[in-house]
Amino acid sequence: MVKSRTKLLYRILCTISLVIGLYLVTDLMFSGTLNVKMIIVFILVMTGIIWGAVDWKLSSDLIRNQEKELKMYRLYIQPLEELVKEIRVRQHEFDNHINAILNMHLTVDNYEELVEKQSRYILEIRRDSAGKFLPLLRISDKVLAGFLYSKIVSSPENADTDVEVRNWQILSRTSEHSLIEIVGVLVDNAYEAVSEAGGRVRIFLDSREDQMVFEILNEYRRIPFEELEKFFENGYTTKDSKTGRRGVGLARVKSLIQKADGEITVAQEVIEEKNYIHITVVI
Repeated sequence: MVKSRTKLLYRILCTISLVIGLYLVTDLMFSGTLNVKMIIVFILVMTGIIWGAVDWKLSSDLIRNQEKELKMYRLYIQPLEELVKEIRVRQHEFDNHINAILNMHLTVDNYEELVEKQSRYILEIRRDSAGKFLPLLRISDKVLAGFLYSKIVSSPENADTDVEVRNWQILSRTSEHSLIEIVGVLVDNAYEAVSEAGGRVRIFLDSREDQMVFEILNEYRRIPFEELEKFFENGYTTKDSKTGRRGVGLARVKSLIQKADGEITVAQEVIEEKNYIHITVVI
Protein backbone atom coordinates (compact mmCIF):
# COMPACT_ATOMS: atom_id res chain seq x y z
CA MET A 1 0.00 0.00 0.00
CA VAL A 2 2.83 2.40 0.94
CA LYS A 3 4.73 1.50 -2.24
CA SER A 4 1.66 2.19 -4.37
CA ARG A 5 1.17 5.62 -2.78
CA THR A 6 4.84 6.51 -3.25
CA LYS A 7 4.69 5.43 -6.87
CA LEU A 8 1.52 7.47 -7.46
CA LEU A 9 3.04 10.60 -5.85
CA TYR A 10 6.16 10.23 -7.96
CA ARG A 11 4.09 10.02 -11.16
CA ILE A 12 2.05 13.08 -10.12
CA LEU A 13 5.26 15.02 -9.40
CA CYS A 14 6.71 14.08 -12.81
CA THR A 15 3.48 15.09 -14.56
CA ILE A 16 3.31 18.46 -12.74
CA SER A 17 6.99 19.12 -13.53
CA LEU A 18 6.42 18.32 -17.18
CA VAL A 19 3.35 20.59 -17.42
CA ILE A 20 5.17 23.44 -15.68
CA GLY A 21 8.18 23.00 -17.93
CA LEU A 22 6.10 23.05 -21.09
CA TYR A 23 4.19 26.10 -19.84
CA LEU A 24 7.39 28.01 -19.11
CA VAL A 25 8.91 27.16 -22.49
CA THR A 26 5.72 28.21 -24.30
CA ASP A 27 5.49 31.44 -22.30
CA LEU A 28 9.13 32.28 -22.98
CA MET A 29 8.68 31.60 -26.68
CA PHE A 30 5.73 33.98 -26.97
CA SER A 31 7.43 36.64 -24.86
CA GLY A 32 10.55 36.42 -26.99
CA THR A 33 12.83 35.79 -24.01
CA LEU A 34 13.61 32.14 -24.80
CA ASN A 35 17.31 31.57 -25.34
CA VAL A 36 19.80 28.73 -25.59
CA LYS A 37 20.43 28.67 -21.84
CA MET A 38 16.74 28.21 -21.11
CA ILE A 39 16.52 25.39 -23.64
CA ILE A 40 19.51 23.64 -22.09
CA VAL A 41 18.02 23.94 -18.60
CA PHE A 42 14.71 22.55 -19.84
CA ILE A 43 16.43 19.62 -21.58
CA LEU A 44 18.42 18.83 -18.44
CA VAL A 45 15.27 18.90 -16.28
CA MET A 46 13.40 16.65 -18.73
CA THR A 47 16.37 14.27 -18.91
CA GLY A 48 16.38 14.02 -15.13
CA ILE A 49 12.65 13.27 -15.02
CA ILE A 50 12.88 10.62 -17.76
CA TRP A 51 15.98 9.06 -16.20
CA GLY A 52 14.24 8.92 -12.82
CA ALA A 53 11.15 7.30 -14.33
CA VAL A 54 13.22 4.63 -16.11
CA ASP A 55 15.30 3.95 -12.99
CA TRP A 56 12.12 3.67 -10.91
CA LYS A 57 10.67 1.16 -13.38
CA LEU A 58 13.84 -0.95 -13.42
CA SER A 59 14.07 -0.89 -9.63
CA SER A 60 10.41 -1.85 -9.27
CA ASP A 61 10.85 -4.79 -11.68
CA LEU A 62 13.95 -5.95 -9.83
CA ILE A 63 12.22 -5.80 -6.45
CA ARG A 64 9.16 -7.59 -7.87
CA ASN A 65 11.32 -10.40 -9.25
CA GLN A 66 13.20 -10.72 -5.97
CA GLU A 67 9.92 -10.95 -4.07
CA LYS A 68 8.72 -13.70 -6.45
CA GLU A 69 11.92 -15.67 -5.97
CA LEU A 70 11.74 -15.29 -2.18
CA LYS A 71 8.14 -16.51 -2.26
CA MET A 72 9.14 -19.52 -4.36
CA TYR A 73 12.02 -20.27 -2.02
CA ARG A 74 9.67 -20.37 0.96
CA LEU A 75 7.09 -22.38 -0.96
CA TYR A 76 9.28 -25.11 -2.44
CA ILE A 77 12.03 -25.49 0.14
CA GLN A 78 9.47 -26.91 2.58
CA PRO A 79 8.69 -30.00 0.42
CA LEU A 80 12.43 -30.60 0.10
CA GLU A 81 12.85 -30.40 3.87
CA GLU A 82 10.04 -32.92 4.25
CA LEU A 83 11.85 -35.27 1.88
CA VAL A 84 15.04 -34.93 3.94
CA LYS A 85 13.15 -35.73 7.15
CA GLU A 86 11.47 -38.72 5.54
CA ILE A 87 14.79 -40.12 4.33
CA ARG A 88 16.34 -39.69 7.77
CA VAL A 89 13.44 -41.52 9.39
CA ARG A 90 13.73 -44.35 6.88
CA GLN A 91 17.50 -44.70 7.16
CA HIS A 92 17.15 -47.20 9.97
CA GLU A 93 14.48 -49.05 7.97
CA PHE A 94 16.85 -49.18 4.98
CA ASP A 95 19.57 -50.74 7.14
CA ASN A 96 17.09 -53.44 8.12
CA HIS A 97 16.36 -54.10 4.44
CA ILE A 98 20.08 -54.59 3.74
CA ASN A 99 20.38 -57.04 6.62
CA ALA A 100 17.33 -58.93 5.35
CA ILE A 101 18.87 -59.28 1.88
CA LEU A 102 22.24 -60.37 3.26
CA ASN A 103 20.66 -63.06 5.45
CA MET A 104 18.23 -64.52 2.91
CA HIS A 105 20.68 -67.33 2.20
CA LEU A 106 19.94 -68.70 5.69
CA THR A 107 16.33 -69.48 4.75
CA VAL A 108 16.69 -70.38 1.07
CA ASP A 109 17.86 -73.82 -0.09
CA ASN A 110 19.02 -73.15 -3.67
CA TYR A 111 20.77 -70.42 -5.62
CA GLU A 112 18.00 -69.77 -8.17
CA GLU A 113 15.39 -69.17 -5.47
CA LEU A 114 17.80 -66.91 -3.57
CA VAL A 115 18.40 -64.72 -6.63
CA GLU A 116 14.67 -64.51 -7.34
CA LYS A 117 13.77 -63.49 -3.78
CA GLN A 118 16.58 -60.95 -3.54
CA SER A 119 15.65 -59.40 -6.90
CA ARG A 120 11.98 -59.14 -5.93
CA TYR A 121 12.87 -57.62 -2.56
CA ILE A 122 15.23 -55.05 -4.11
CA LEU A 123 12.58 -54.10 -6.67
CA GLU A 124 10.13 -53.33 -3.87
CA ILE A 125 12.71 -51.14 -2.13
CA ARG A 126 13.39 -49.23 -5.35
CA ARG A 127 9.71 -48.35 -5.60
CA ASP A 128 10.05 -46.42 -2.36
CA SER A 129 9.63 -42.74 -3.36
CA ALA A 130 11.93 -41.48 -0.62
CA GLY A 131 14.88 -43.37 -2.11
CA LYS A 132 13.75 -43.06 -5.70
CA PHE A 133 13.96 -39.27 -5.73
CA LEU A 134 17.06 -38.99 -3.56
CA PRO A 135 19.08 -37.46 -6.47
CA LEU A 136 16.95 -34.31 -6.21
CA LEU A 137 18.51 -33.62 -2.79
CA ARG A 138 21.96 -33.32 -4.32
CA ILE A 139 21.36 -30.73 -7.03
CA SER A 140 22.56 -27.17 -6.38
CA ASP A 141 19.22 -25.50 -7.17
CA LYS A 142 17.23 -26.32 -4.03
CA VAL A 143 14.15 -24.37 -5.12
CA LEU A 144 13.95 -26.43 -8.33
CA ALA A 145 14.52 -29.62 -6.33
CA GLY A 146 11.69 -28.82 -3.91
CA PHE A 147 9.39 -27.81 -6.75
CA LEU A 148 9.98 -31.03 -8.71
CA TYR A 149 9.53 -33.17 -5.61
CA SER A 150 6.21 -31.44 -4.82
CA LYS A 151 5.03 -32.14 -8.38
CA ILE A 152 6.11 -35.77 -8.30
CA VAL A 153 4.50 -36.65 -4.95
CA SER A 154 1.22 -35.06 -6.09
CA SER A 155 1.24 -36.77 -9.50
CA PRO A 156 -1.55 -39.19 -10.60
CA GLU A 157 -1.44 -42.58 -8.89
CA ASN A 158 -1.18 -44.43 -12.19
CA ALA A 159 1.82 -42.37 -13.33
CA ASP A 160 5.29 -43.78 -12.70
CA THR A 161 8.13 -41.26 -12.55
CA ASP A 162 11.86 -41.74 -13.15
CA VAL A 163 14.34 -38.99 -12.30
CA GLU A 164 17.94 -38.94 -13.48
CA VAL A 165 20.40 -36.20 -12.50
CA ARG A 166 23.40 -36.05 -14.82
CA ASN A 167 25.02 -32.98 -13.27
CA TRP A 168 24.64 -31.91 -9.65
CA GLN A 169 25.59 -28.29 -10.42
CA ILE A 170 22.43 -26.95 -12.09
CA LEU A 171 23.00 -23.53 -13.66
CA SER A 172 20.68 -21.36 -15.75
CA ARG A 173 20.78 -17.97 -17.46
CA THR A 174 17.15 -17.15 -16.67
CA SER A 175 15.53 -16.04 -13.42
CA GLU A 176 14.38 -18.56 -10.83
CA HIS A 177 10.67 -17.75 -11.21
CA SER A 178 10.84 -18.05 -15.02
CA LEU A 179 12.63 -21.38 -14.70
CA ILE A 180 9.98 -22.70 -12.31
CA GLU A 181 7.19 -21.53 -14.63
CA ILE A 182 8.76 -23.30 -17.61
CA VAL A 183 9.40 -26.56 -15.76
CA GLY A 184 5.96 -26.43 -14.12
CA VAL A 185 4.08 -26.23 -17.42
CA LEU A 186 6.09 -29.08 -18.94
CA VAL A 187 5.68 -31.35 -15.90
CA ASP A 188 1.93 -30.61 -15.62
CA ASN A 189 1.43 -31.39 -19.32
CA ALA A 190 3.35 -34.65 -19.03
CA TYR A 191 1.32 -35.87 -16.07
CA GLU A 192 -1.93 -34.77 -17.69
CA ALA A 193 -1.05 -36.77 -20.80
CA VAL A 194 -0.63 -40.01 -18.80
CA SER A 195 -3.31 -39.36 -16.18
CA GLU A 196 -6.14 -41.29 -17.88
CA ALA A 197 -4.52 -44.47 -19.19
CA GLY A 198 -1.49 -44.40 -16.92
CA GLY A 199 2.11 -44.44 -18.05
CA ARG A 200 5.66 -43.42 -17.33
CA VAL A 201 7.19 -39.95 -17.07
CA ARG A 202 10.96 -39.60 -17.34
CA ILE A 203 12.80 -36.49 -16.14
CA PHE A 204 16.45 -35.72 -16.86
CA LEU A 205 18.42 -32.83 -15.34
CA ASP A 206 21.76 -31.69 -16.71
CA SER A 207 23.84 -28.53 -17.02
CA ARG A 208 26.41 -27.48 -19.60
CA GLU A 209 28.04 -24.16 -20.49
CA ASP A 210 26.16 -22.33 -17.71
CA GLN A 211 22.79 -23.51 -19.05
CA MET A 212 20.33 -26.00 -17.62
CA VAL A 213 19.27 -28.90 -19.82
CA PHE A 214 15.84 -30.19 -18.82
CA GLU A 215 14.36 -33.20 -20.62
CA ILE A 216 10.94 -34.67 -19.96
CA LEU A 217 9.38 -37.67 -21.67
CA ASN A 218 5.88 -39.03 -21.25
CA GLU A 219 4.08 -41.98 -22.78
CA TYR A 220 1.59 -40.93 -25.45
CA ARG A 221 0.11 -42.07 -28.73
CA ARG A 222 2.04 -41.57 -31.94
CA ILE A 223 1.50 -38.03 -33.27
CA PRO A 224 1.98 -36.98 -36.92
CA PHE A 225 4.99 -34.76 -37.56
CA GLU A 226 2.71 -31.92 -38.68
CA GLU A 227 1.09 -31.85 -35.23
CA LEU A 228 4.44 -31.81 -33.44
CA GLU A 229 5.37 -28.63 -35.33
CA LYS A 230 2.23 -26.93 -33.92
CA PHE A 231 2.94 -27.81 -30.27
CA PHE A 232 4.09 -24.31 -29.32
CA GLU A 233 1.48 -22.36 -31.25
CA ASN A 234 -0.85 -20.25 -29.11
CA GLY A 235 -4.20 -22.05 -28.78
CA TYR A 236 -3.06 -25.43 -30.13
CA THR A 237 -3.83 -28.50 -28.01
CA THR A 238 -3.93 -32.28 -28.31
CA LYS A 239 -6.75 -32.40 -25.74
CA ASP A 240 -10.23 -33.44 -26.82
CA SER A 241 -12.06 -30.87 -24.71
CA LYS A 242 -13.66 -28.00 -26.61
CA THR A 243 -14.12 -25.82 -23.54
CA GLY A 244 -11.70 -23.68 -21.67
CA ARG A 245 -8.57 -21.90 -22.78
CA ARG A 246 -6.17 -24.53 -24.05
CA GLY A 247 -2.75 -24.48 -25.65
CA VAL A 248 -1.56 -21.32 -23.90
CA GLY A 249 1.01 -23.00 -21.60
CA LEU A 250 3.50 -24.22 -24.20
CA ALA A 251 3.27 -20.96 -26.16
CA ARG A 252 4.12 -19.10 -22.95
CA VAL A 253 7.00 -21.50 -22.28
CA LYS A 254 8.43 -20.90 -25.75
CA SER A 255 8.19 -17.14 -25.24
CA LEU A 256 10.07 -17.27 -21.91
CA ILE A 257 12.78 -19.49 -23.40
CA GLN A 258 13.26 -17.23 -26.41
CA LYS A 259 13.63 -14.18 -24.15
CA ALA A 260 16.44 -15.99 -22.33
CA ASP A 261 18.11 -16.99 -25.63
CA GLY A 262 17.39 -20.63 -24.89
CA GLU A 263 16.13 -23.50 -27.01
CA ILE A 264 13.18 -25.88 -26.85
CA THR A 265 12.59 -28.88 -29.10
CA VAL A 266 9.96 -31.60 -29.25
CA ALA A 267 10.34 -35.07 -30.73
CA GLN A 268 9.04 -38.62 -30.39
CA GLU A 269 10.98 -41.60 -29.17
CA VAL A 270 10.19 -45.29 -28.87
CA ILE A 271 11.42 -46.87 -25.62
CA GLU A 272 10.68 -50.51 -24.85
CA GLU A 273 8.07 -50.57 -27.64
CA LYS A 274 6.20 -47.58 -26.17
CA ASN A 275 5.97 -44.16 -27.77
CA TYR A 276 7.12 -41.12 -25.80
CA ILE A 277 6.77 -37.37 -26.38
CA HIS A 278 10.25 -35.99 -25.73
CA ILE A 279 10.67 -32.28 -24.92
CA THR A 280 14.15 -30.81 -24.38
CA VAL A 281 14.83 -27.35 -22.96
CA VAL A 282 18.23 -25.65 -22.89
CA ILE A 283 18.10 -22.42 -20.93
